Amino acid sequence: MIPTETLARFIQRQQRKYHQATGELTELISSIAVGTKIIQNLIATAGFHGLHGYTGKTNVQGEETHKLDEEADSVLIDILGSSGHFGSLLSEERDKVVTASAASSESKYIVAFDPLDGSSNLGTAIPVGTIFSIWRRKNFDSSASDKDFLQRGRELTAAGYVVYGARTNFVYSAGQGVHGFTLDPQIGEYVLTDKDMQMPESGKIYSVNEANCSRWQQGVQEYVSKLKSGDNPMQRGYSARYVGSLVADFDRTLRKGGVFLYPSDSNSPQGKLRLLYECVPLAFIAEKAGGRAITEVENVLDVEPENVHQRVPFIVGGKSEVEFALERLKS
Repeated sequence: MIPTETLARFIQRQQRKYHQATGELTELISSIAVGTKIIQNLIATAGFHGLHGYTGKTNVQGEETHKLDEEADSVLIDILGSSGHFGSLLSEERDKVVTASAASSESKYIVAFDPLDGSSNLGTAIPVGTIFSIWRRKNFDSSASDKDFLQRGRELTAAGYVVYGARTNFVYSAGQGVHGFTLDPQIGEYVLTDKDMQMPESGKIYSVNEANCSRWQQGVQEYVSKLKSGDNPMQRGYSARYVGSLVADFDRTLRKGGVFLYPSDSNSPQGKLRLLYECVPLAFIAEKAGGRAITEVENVLDVEPENVHQRVPFIVGGKSEVEFALERLKS
């Protein structure tokens, strides 16, 4: 029998090695892991329980919400809010920051999350996911505040994502490497399958919705054109792969290299993806795995947030591809 290491045991070892062994990090990540297992089951059985389709409501970004968006949001709010470690919670599905139900003056952390990224693909068997980012709490007032979350990505304690697809993968970093786990349905635990993941410095794939190309700025158009033609520092022509689900496209980029883009365009001059619970956590993971992420003008982790639902352009991938993108956008 092949020995296995569960997520909880792995984090405990990491905490003893790199952090003060208080057990808090283990409990933080474990609480999120429990929530994602429940969400995975909701997705797998949604058709049996009438959870497919739209709610008829819109979120703070003006996007139509799915029934599973609300279910996933409620699961994470309940589980993370009752853990006792989080003072404030920020969700894509909520207009305002939420005070955790078990928050106290002892609660040291805050968490921002996209409970069900890619939910527009539900019902088509395309992978969807959950993305999260954890910071140390700075505001210890009793009530939740947006100010809690207006921190740069450099200040993150941990971040991660889960992909719900043919298999369920949990990938996270607490600053010391990036590690991947796969949900073993027989034991109901995440098991270590990818230790110390590294993003290739360059790859062969670019991932972007080219239907928007006529609205991109000229630098982005030229960049993608040069990737396709082979007229680039990597000296190769790139192939296109685009799932249309951020976590799935990012997970492939992390494992196989290349670049993922969601640039600004004339319809979305500020970008489309959310900074705090989409771009920052994935940028954090990319950098810890040897990659890079920019907003078109600066590193994602250096952006000073202006509001909790802020949007930014997003380019993430191997160092070679992202540095070439920055060069083309500055020219």
